[in-house]
Amino acid sequence: MYSLAQALTQHDLIVLRTIGEWWDEDLVGADKTTCVKRLTQRLTQPDIISEIAYLTPEEAEALAELVKAGGRLPRASFSRQFGEVRLMGPGWLEREEPWLDPVGPAEALWYRGLIYLAFDETAEETVEFFFVPSELYAQLATDIAATDTAVPPSLPATEAPDKIRPGRSDAVDDLTAILAMAQNNPLQEEQLDWLTPLLLDPQPDRRGLLISLALEMDLLRRSEEGVRPTRAALNWLQQSREQQLRQLFDSWSSSSWNELFHTPGLICEGSSWQNDPLLARTVLLDNLPHTGEWHTVSDLISLIKDEDPDFQRPTGNYDTWYIRDTASDAYITGFSNWDLVEGRLLRFLIEGPLFWLGLVDLAANGDGRFRLSERALNWLANQPAPSDEVTVPLVVQPDATVLAPFNANRYQRFQLARISEAEAVTAGKPFVYRLTPDALSQAQAQGISPQRIIDFLIENSGRPLPTSVRRGIERWASEGAEARLESVVILRVKEAEILDKLRANSKTRTLLGESLGALATTVLPGQWEQLRAAAAQLGLLLDENVNNPG
Repeated sequence: MYSLAQALTQHDLIVLRTIGEWWDEDLVGADKTTCVKRLTQRLTQPDIISEIAYLTPEEAEALAELVKAGGRLPRASFSRQFGEVRLMGPGWLEREEPWLDPVGPAEALWYRGLIYLAFDETAEETVEFFFVPSELYAQLATDIAATDTAVPPSLPATEAPDKIRPGRSDAVDDLTAILAMAQNNPLQEEQLDWLTPLLLDPQPDRRGLLISLALEMDLLRRSEEGVRPTRAALNWLQQSREQQLRQLFDSWSSSSWNELFHTPGLICEGSSWQNDPLLARTVLLDNLPHTGEWHTVSDLISLIKDEDPDFQRPTGNYDTWYIRDTASDAYITGFSNWDLVEGRLLRFLIEGPLFWLGLVDLAANGDGRFRLSERALNWLANQPAPSDEVTVPLVVQPDATVLAPFNANRYQRFQLARISEAEAVTAGKPFVYRLTPDALSQAQAQGISPQRIIDFLIENSGRPLPTSVRRGIERWASEGAEARLESVVILRVKEAEILDKLRANSKTRTLLGESLGALATTVLPGQWEQLRAAAAQLGLLLDENVNNPG
């Protein structure tokens, strides 16, 4: 922070003399050096605080805000609330005399010699800011702290909804599915949609958050083949559900995952600007009463807009980010559009990550009411996560499917996925896994023998295996795959001569597969449309009844 003498030297002589008039210093005829010296002496006298009492309420509020902010604020932020300072040359100053009719509190304080402008370098840009010189700040900070009796505004409570959507805990179940799939087949970016049928909530943003947190927690690691689980993942899988969630909270609170780039309604472009996702999480949690009362998202947004609107843009500059509105396709700039960016971001934080991780409960009717969950209150109070959990065993069925109930052990589920094929999940129903030759072959390739599979199923179901399942695993161990179900396209003809003609023609014979007798044959995968076109050239029109052709 600059000293008063350093700050005063930025002014033209006419401004120094104007400041002198306010403080009863006759500087007419004095040169600039003398003016600076005498004003420095005058403004650092002990009685300066009592004389500041003559400021208007608006001017006093502006000065207090600057002092409370540590003595400096970006020009854009301060001007938005307390008006601009019109910077003029000596000639214009003489003609306009702006000190006689300032456009706002900021300009009035400028011509009182109480606030000044300077520049500072940030990681992104050079920022101009208003400041109070160090000598004045030392006196004002003490005085304002002693007299400030204002009660900080708080978020109002609202009536509880009739029905609620409890904060979810299934993030750990979906992360278990992600870890299991990555164990069997390293994940590639272009293959992530394969996870969709295996997740209780397959939203791409939620899936992306879980993968990002898993990478930052070292549960997953990147390799040349793709993303694979680590040994740390096995430790996480053996924790209780609440302990697993707690580790996800802790990771999210410091994660680099950027909610702004996933906020519905926004398209973020370019690399010339950046935001800090931690700032949004911090302002959100700082403004939430830790009481478990119900609130509305709109009240929270209004509170933060009033008290700390620049939480994402500390420089106060709302014109440098390249963000488009998906509805209008127009770029969103200016503080007037704060609700379209910062407001949407705050709403997404609550209805997205906080809800996905079980930190908030929501009103079931979607009217924007929410509260911190008991799980969140314990986390914020640094209470340890419960380590006890009641789990239920796996259920092995005679048809070679294995059921893993929602409250089954996640480590057992992960191990089960290594020896079987996961089927599409259905909310409210157990996870289903099917023992197949392909899955058994993959398990064997990982060093898991058929006998170990049998022992695993017995141990984790707590009962003898159905005879059919044991026999099926043992037959596969000795005989391999003895039968296969396939989805194929079949060509049927009325006369054997037609099929012979197709097999003899160079354009059609390469499209036909295995013979199914004199009047039928399979068509090679993905070739039925080409076969239809080639047959038409031979004068044979093929009728079709093809569903989901391969």
